[in-house]
Amino acid sequence: TVMWFLDWSHFDNYLYLIALVGCGLSMCVMVSGCANMLIMSSLWVLYHSLVNIGQRWYSFGWESQLLESGFLAIFLCPVLTLRQIPRKTPSSLVVIWGYRWLIFRIMIGAGMIKVRGDQCWRDLTCMNYHYETQPVPNPMSYYLHQSPEIFHKFETGMNHFIELMAPVLLMVPWYRWAPMIGGFLQIIFQVVLIISGNLSFLNWLTILPSLCCFDDAFYSRLFSTRPGSVLHSVYKIQTQTSQDSRVSALRWFSLRRLTDLCLTVLIVVLSVPVVQNLFSQRQRMNTSFDPLRLVNTYGAFGSITKERTEIIFEGTNHTDPYSGAAVWLEYEFKCKPGRVDRRPCVISPYHYRLDWLMWFAAFQRYQMNNWLVHLAAKFLTNDPVGTSLIEHNPFEHTNPPRFIRATHYMYTYTELGSDEARSGNWWHRERLGLYLPVLSLKDLRPYAKKFGWIIPSVSKIDKQQY
Repeated sequence: TVMWFLDWSHFDNYLYLIALVGCGLSMCVMVSGCANMLIMSSLWVLYHSLVNIGQRWYSFGWESQLLESGFLAIFLCPVLTLRQIPRKTPSSLVVIWGYRWLIFRIMIGAGMIKVRGDQCWRDLTCMNYHYETQPVPNPMSYYLHQSPEIFHKFETGMNHFIELMAPVLLMVPWYRWAPMIGGFLQIIFQVVLIISGNLSFLNWLTILPSLCCFDDAFYSRLFSTRPGSVLHSVYKIQTQTSQDSRVSALRWFSLRRLTDLCLTVLIVVLSVPVVQNLFSQRQRMNTSFDPLRLVNTYGAFGSITKERTEIIFEGTNHTDPYSGAAVWLEYEFKCKPGRVDRRPCVISPYHYRLDWLMWFAAFQRYQMNNWLVHLAAKFLTNDPVGTSLIEHNPFEHTNPPRFIRATHYMYTYTELGSDEARSGNWWHRERLGLYLPVLSLKDLRPYAKKFGWIIPSVSKIDKQQY
């Protein structure tokens, strides 16, 4: 991370700066349609800088996948030239096969972790639960959950086919239609996943290496042949016959060949522990075996939760939190289930990291998630940064709450056509008990001091509450 070279007394400002520079460079690439190694390397270093200090907040498997994809993209570009069609930088076959190797590992890793994991994947019953219990459902998840069991079994079987059998087509070098069929199946699979849930930018990112399964003859049909078009420009470059140009290109080509050779050796060497992991009975998913995350192992949903539980934060300004007269007001998060009448959101490819972590925390204990206690402290002070991560703060325009707690609920979808569904409810919930006990700011200050947290101070008026 570049943070090692910066002044940590302005840590937050540098985080904002890294994000803004990354967004600026990405926007330049997107608008201009061209990039070079310098820009792509900078983007890779900047995102690496965030991931390596992001701890739990950047612990998702697609962070490593984005870094690996970005690293390969560096070698598709010229060193400094900025042209949509660089004259002396033909697409590297090593990078093309590197992307095919990436999508192969993503799919095989996901398939292997499933058949070795939860029994429901072998019984073909996992999809009976997935739509209801996935981290952040969308509206289609609600309707797909209501499908008959035979359809869910078909879905599970197709998942095994796409992840365990179809990837073999991606690595067939002698028949051009095999990788294209394999790539098409993977793209369709990812589109289905995008429609049926909010899996962040994972599925969109996974489509990227699948695009490298199609050859030039296929893509040429997507472009016009008129003079000045992309296809016409490429044809002119390929048919250039100037002797000087050939000599210059030959020298440059030799340098590219050397770069490709080094990249090939690097990928092969770093793939050894990844392949060993795939064949291991103790397979690890979403793991990096090298510190730069250049070649990684992937996997998803090795086990399926059969019940959905949610953590609901509540606050009160009553002087006695245990009194029956105390009114507890709920905090509403950006996207995770809360109010039973709230329609599931559609956010993909955006990623609400806090909502995802709340899903993980719901089937763990709060003692395993100190950050959740820290979040409670933020709510107790109406901290603007902390409350900006949620949708609704019931104390936004008043004094912060005197006390806060987190209640554990069991959530299930309402049935189509039921009275609850007709009344506008998407969810039915039952209270299980307290997840986080009743706490005040006074209770939390010693805990915060122990972990070195800085709890924002409250105004003089609010201090009187404590």
